[in-house]
Amino acid sequence: MKKQSNMSQLMGYAGGHRYLTYLSLLLSAVSAVLALFPFVFLFRIIREVIAVAPNYAQAAHIVCNGWMAVGFAVLSILVYVCALMCSHLSAFRIAGNIRKALMAHIAELPLGFIGEMGSGKIRRIVNDSSAATETYLAHQLPDMSAAITTPVCMIVMLFLFDWRFGLASLLPIVLGFAAMFKMVGPQMAKDIKEYQNALADMNNEAVEYVRGVPVVKTFGQTVHSFARFKTTIDNYYKFAVGYCKKCRAPMLMYTVFINSAFAFLIVLALILAGGGPVTQPILLNFVFYVIFTPIIATAMSKVMYMSENGMIVADALSRIHSILDAEPLPEPRSGMIPTDNDITLENVTFRYTGGTTDALHDMTIRAGAGETVALVGPSGGGKTTVAGLISRFWDVAGGSIQIGGINVKDIPKETLMDTVAYVFQDSRLLKASILENVRLARPNASRQEVERVLHDAQCDDIIAKLPQGIDTVIGTKGVYLSGGEQQRIAIARVMLKNAPILILDEATAFADPENEALVQRAFERLSKGKTVIMIAHRLTTIKNADHIFVLREGQVEESGTHNALVARGGLYARMWQDYQTSVSWKVGAAK
Repeated sequence: MKKQSNMSQLMGYAGGHRYLTYLSLLLSAVSAVLALFPFVFLFRIIREVIAVAPNYAQAAHIVCNGWMAVGFAVLSILVYVCALMCSHLSAFRIAGNIRKALMAHIAELPLGFIGEMGSGKIRRIVNDSSAATETYLAHQLPDMSAAITTPVCMIVMLFLFDWRFGLASLLPIVLGFAAMFKMVGPQMAKDIKEYQNALADMNNEAVEYVRGVPVVKTFGQTVHSFARFKTTIDNYYKFAVGYCKKCRAPMLMYTVFINSAFAFLIVLALILAGGGPVTQPILLNFVFYVIFTPIIATAMSKVMYMSENGMIVADALSRIHSILDAEPLPEPRSGMIPTDNDITLENVTFRYTGGTTDALHDMTIRAGAGETVALVGPSGGGKTTVAGLISRFWDVAGGSIQIGGINVKDIPKETLMDTVAYVFQDSRLLKASILENVRLARPNASRQEVERVLHDAQCDDIIAKLPQGIDTVIGTKGVYLSGGEQQRIAIARVMLKNAPILILDEATAFADPENEALVQRAFERLSKGKTVIMIAHRLTTIKNADHIFVLREGQVEESGTHNALVARGGLYARMWQDYQTSVSWKVGAAK
């Protein structure tokens, strides 16, 4: 299949506004032609002044030619303004449609894709890549039309007056572009892609670092403890500095040549004079070309940047399509609805995109309806992966996951979302009122229902201190909530959803002791009558679970109740002993 050009891809989002883009190109070209006419009239003024010298009173057409030059200059500006109006209207519509298409498609993609790509990188694509297409269409494309039209007309004019001076004017252009040869072409496309990758990686890791600030504060760590973030900063620095050094010499030579056309004209004028006095025709042409050639530097610079602008928008479109081309998980043809809430993972194998080893390998886990099952084990054992697969953030590579005896692949997406509720480690609230945040679970819920679940989620103290109660907008006028308080609001949201299966992923990890007690109390109410999958490092929170699975390196190391596992003396027993030792630590008084 033939690859579409940048223009064709962009016009696919334009709808009826594509004609405004084409009109802007035409008007910009007309403006470029009109902008050259003032130089023609200026040449007439110079020619007349030189012809009548020293009897300047005989120059009868100076005023007329002057006003004609002003008139064409103003007309050129007006036409160019119209071109920009057309291009901006089209560019705004196209950028808006791209953002809408991206957000609509992101809503269809599984959460696993969002997690793997990173929210920072996705946000940069939605905002910056679409903005790059807007800049390209609104400004660069009309300027490109003018940049192409201007040299063509210039070449005609340069050779129309005196072909020798015309050649002298073009020579520095040729030398300038020869100096820039190493910076353009496929190598520039590669450099632009590497630059955008470095910028995207740094932006993504910056977002992840900010989200990890609670860990930094808790353990007194520095930015150097976040190795990936520091590495992306170093990579960006090395690339930016290296690229600037590589371009320094070519750019210097280009700037010197493209702005030195007058020097070539002086040399030619001296050669044509042959050591004698400069004749009137030579002087006249020399003066005209000295005045006219500054346009060459401006026009040729625009031509030079045309390829770079095209590469930037091509890279932006490539990143946009990296999201749009991602396939949502397949929807079942005939949706089946589970009649029970038991969960079974049978011989499940899964590997992340780009991974070299399986995150889960031949794993079997069962949770009966109404049971509380805990997943524990060392970091990287696969606990969060299991939770994500149950919620179908990804599809398994081997084996099956069943809810109520039905494969999750055969359950409609909406039904699965209504069946499984997920409480994340760091639940996020929107910049909206408490009422609206809780209602996300069920938009048609009444105010009384929201107030009831907030009470059940132990949020009464939070609501009491807010200036407008549940109508208070979070994030405005200094209204912010702690991590534990946000978690309780998130629990209220899950309570309102009232899903029969509940997944708790380290839900009290960053809560202070006071908030943790309240969150645990909220969990007790939330979990009644539900099948609960609980991930925890604080082993006291899962001590009373009906069944505990100890995961290590993507496999079940051991399973059973708390007492049975402690008695067995395996990995769980060692973890429990270490945990008991850690909680008994005390800070000694200074002597």
